[in-house]
Amino acid sequence: MSRSSPCIQSNLLRLVLLIIHGATLFTALNAEKKVYIVYFGDRPDDIQGAVQRHRDVLQRCDVVDTEESIVHSYTKSFNALAAKLSEDEAQRITGMDGVVSVFPNRYRKLHTTKSWDFIGFPQTVRRKLKQESNIIVGLLDSGITPQSESFADAKLGPPPAKWKGTCGRFANFSGCNNKLIGAKYLKLDGNPDPQDILSPIDVGGHGTHTASTAAGNLIGNANLFGLAKGTARGAVPSARVAMYKVCWVSTGCSDMDLLAGFEAAIDDGVDIISISIGGSSSSYSHDSIAIGSFHAMKKGIITVASAGNDGPSQSTVQNHAPWIFTVGASGIDRDFESKVVLGNGQTFLGCGVSPFDPPQKNYPLVSGADIPNSKDDEMNSRFCMEGSLDPSKVKGKLVICQLLTRGAESVIKRLGGIGAIVESIVLLDVAHIYSAPGTMVNRTVGLAIHDYIHSNKRPTGVIERTQEVKIPAPFVASFSSRGPNPLSEHILKPDVVAPGLNILASYLKSDTQFSQFTLMSGTSMACPHVSGIAAYVKSFHPHWSPAAIKSAIVTTAKPMSRIIDNDGEFSYGAGLVNPLGALSPGLIYDMNETSYIQFLCHEGLTGESIGTIVGVKSINCSSLLPGKGSDALNYPTMQLPLKDKNETTVGVFRRTVTNVGAVQSVYNATIIAPEGVEITVAPSMLVFSPGVKSQSFKVVVKAAPMASNQMVSGSLTWRSAREIVRSPIVIYKP
Repeated sequence: MSRSSPCIQSNLLRLVLLIIHGATLFTALNAEKKVYIVYFGDRPDDIQGAVQRHRDVLQRCDVVDTEESIVHSYTKSFNALAAKLSEDEAQRITGMDGVVSVFPNRYRKLHTTKSWDFIGFPQTVRRKLKQESNIIVGLLDSGITPQSESFADAKLGPPPAKWKGTCGRFANFSGCNNKLIGAKYLKLDGNPDPQDILSPIDVGGHGTHTASTAAGNLIGNANLFGLAKGTARGAVPSARVAMYKVCWVSTGCSDMDLLAGFEAAIDDGVDIISISIGGSSSSYSHDSIAIGSFHAMKKGIITVASAGNDGPSQSTVQNHAPWIFTVGASGIDRDFESKVVLGNGQTFLGCGVSPFDPPQKNYPLVSGADIPNSKDDEMNSRFCMEGSLDPSKVKGKLVICQLLTRGAESVIKRLGGIGAIVESIVLLDVAHIYSAPGTMVNRTVGLAIHDYIHSNKRPTGVIERTQEVKIPAPFVASFSSRGPNPLSEHILKPDVVAPGLNILASYLKSDTQFSQFTLMSGTSMACPHVSGIAAYVKSFHPHWSPAAIKSAIVTTAKPMSRIIDNDGEFSYGAGLVNPLGALSPGLIYDMNETSYIQFLCHEGLTGESIGTIVGVKSINCSSLLPGKGSDALNYPTMQLPLKDKNETTVGVFRRTVTNVGAVQSVYNATIIAPEGVEITVAPSMLVFSPGVKSQSFKVVVKAAPMASNQMVSGSLTWRSAREIVRSPIVIYKP
């Protein structure tokens, strides 16, 4: 039966999802129009028929100039349409039979020598090179630098037979080879970016860095100004790379381009999708990354995504759908320090990369706050903003500035100054690269330097060349987004952490200071570490599902300390990735499409909203067996929110594990419970044999009341003679 509609009824539509975003104005006729995405569901059997149906939808709703309104038809991996519509036209389409929802389309943001060794993954690890060379890592990012040594194809044969993608020649893009087998750009609005190029070429350097971290070649003597020296490499140097440029310098990464990237990657035949991009979302059914990754999961493709860079605030984690592998950023045992030496002999440590040897022992030292260019500049001069400083009082001097935006040292240098000491009130863990002598100090050091300046007639100082130092690690980067999960309170996110702080990897080929390699920080850098590990695991276990690969990496992660990271599992998930451990996890927690649908039903989403994600008109939750337990999902971690301030909360978690280790094996349970929490498991022993490959068990968590915004954690660990399978258990009061 069809329901009434303000437009002509259409029972040909199975599902329409509209993602709205204000796009560039195209013509005077379309001055009030924006770009919407009309989503019909799974890949159509009749592609030509689907394209015609896209036109019909617009015509039946009296869209002016139908052909001009169509931006793009998606037909390879799912069925959708990007179109320019007025708000009124969008509202009328919303009322059509089969339309599920209308919501805004947004623009999202982009969120290694030592790092691999630090997590126990040396160059000498065993590999299955033939299988590894059949793995294709697809990245949705800012493009790639094809001439980088990281993507040279020496000794690699032709692309795998399963590869269906293409690579053409574009502006400033030299083309692909047997390593970089695919490169496309997706910019459906068609508008040139004044700061970018309509080409897969990487202008900003982000995509080149992430791609080389995941699957780049081995390159000896990689360094940045002699620092971080070693062999740059990805996790799977023999794997192939496919780049889908969906992010642009001026505008970021639009939902319609992201969906086009997912569609292309799925259809091309990639094995892994790595996406270091994020943005908050109020619903899985309104999230282009959640929708695209669900379609990838249905095709057996794991999506690894960055957790976001909005830490240390809680509930900031992004890409938190349970079928996405969400990665936070940790630090390694290397830092970059520069000494600030004052004329009175006091020495302070600053953070950053300043590769300049000072020709003098000291220079006149002033505070930007004391040398405004005019009275109107008094508020801005403390930040050393462009045009705010008196040039005559900067020349030949070292200046201390408060942090507002990056680039203070460049402002000082242009005015004839020596360099900048930048005072920051935030935690100093990211090593910025300075284009003139510069370093960053904390507030306490900044006050001490100001006191010295104002208590001496001729204050002087110098910034010494940066040195590489060893520090305690691992720890979670200050910027890494934290849980709890803002949408699904029973799902722990992030899943794990990986190195994402001051990571050296390939950059842009140029003659500038930032050349073949550079340091970058962000969960964007952590994500490709896990993408590469997932590819490594898949090369040994090619038939494992995305959930199985994720489970293997999560349950073998190395536990981290809440003494160091006060947010505990909300900051590091199950812990620091352990690539070699993930090859032999012993037991896996597997899930499939039905598992996630049962979970979404349990979460209370409407049948239409679930259909939006899955790619059908609607899901009838009452016709499905309900998911088991408090979270209705076979997730490798457990999380219990407390609802009542005065009574004990009880959570029941039902799990099934599959034996992927020794055929004959026995696992015994070890429970660690925090104070005020009782955790039991039944049975406490799991026995596997040739005829028994899977076993189920029940975990009951009873937690006493706790204050709001409090969190405690315990764990369930299954141990056999060979394997350790650990699942964190988090209890918190929202």
